[in-house]
Amino acid sequence: MNTSISGSRRLISTAALTFMIAASASASPLQDVISGYSAEAKMNAVTFVGFSADRGRALFLSRSTTGKPETSSCTSCHSSDPKGNGETRAGKEIAPMALSKTPERYGDPKKVEKWFRRNCKSVLGRVCTSLEKGDFLTFMASQ
Repeated sequence: MNTSISGSRRLISTAALTFMIAASASASPLQDVISGYSAEAKMNAVTFVGFSADRGRALFLSRSTTGKPETSSCTSCHSSDPKGNGETRAGKEIAPMALSKTPERYGDPKKVEKWFRRNCKSVLGRVCTSLEKGDFLTFMASQ
């Protein structure tokens, strides 16, 4: 690869990262998390144009045959209403998924990623993509 092109790309990437960090200083914690998934989605697909609450809703309500049979959908534990409480298989109450009901839920990027990793593997039998994560969070932010 031409070193001037490589250097230009590195400069552009550094500038974009600097801009994202500066922009995130004024964004909400959830917007910071969504911005991170947006950056990943852009790197993974040049056709990425944004997240969709409709796709996030479809993911939340869908049933999967590739994960654990007892957790075939998000609604297995979280109920079909994101504003309502859910319940673990052990009977422990789960706070609502909707941002309007549990505003602190999506504030810690490490926790968000931990729960995506755990729940996506359980429901889908695989890690969620950055597009799926962003769509899901966009849906929950609209609730």
